[in-house]
Amino acid sequence: MNEISMPQSAEHIVEPLRMANMATSVFIEILVLSGSQIAETDREKEFVIWLAQRDQNVVGRGTVGFDLDEMPWLENDVELMKQFMLSMIDTAINKTQWHILDYDPGEEWSRTTLLHFLTMIQAFNQNHVNEQHYMEWTTLDEEDEYEPTIPVGYPKCQKHGAYLSYLGCVICNSLD
Repeated sequence: MNEISMPQSAEHIVEPLRMANMATSVFIEILVLSGSQIAETDREKEFVIWLAQRDQNVVGRGTVGFDLDEMPWLENDVELMKQFMLSMIDTAINKTQWHILDYDPGEEWSRTTLLHFLTMIQAFNQNHVNEQHYMEWTTLDEEDEYEPTIPVGYPKCQKHGAYLSYLGCVICNSLD
């Protein structure tokens, strides 16, 4: 089971989004596919890549829940990134790139889940931003065994068109 929550200071505003492991994988995959289609700026691509790193097929089942303030928010562009996230969610609701998947995500479940997440993003505001999460995410620790968190040049999977994280393609990983 995975849980996506508001930051602790705002947890009373919107109930957490709780999903079983398979549902979480579907949620991440459809968001990454839609975000990969619409991201234009480096910051937008970073949000897609951050989500792609919540890949349970690599990091382990039940370990990818997060609080919204853990996302790569920065105070100076929080409203722009919120608008991008809302567009990404809307694009996912409209089933963008679902034909790439080897399964049917289930339109009713996806819509309900994505609308819940949309409500959470709408409730998130600049007071909830914790830039320390972004700094930790983008700083390569000398002891890290992985490549830089954000792949240089923002490459996409040639087969699925999804932005790659240091874990690879979230769609390819689900097929292995």
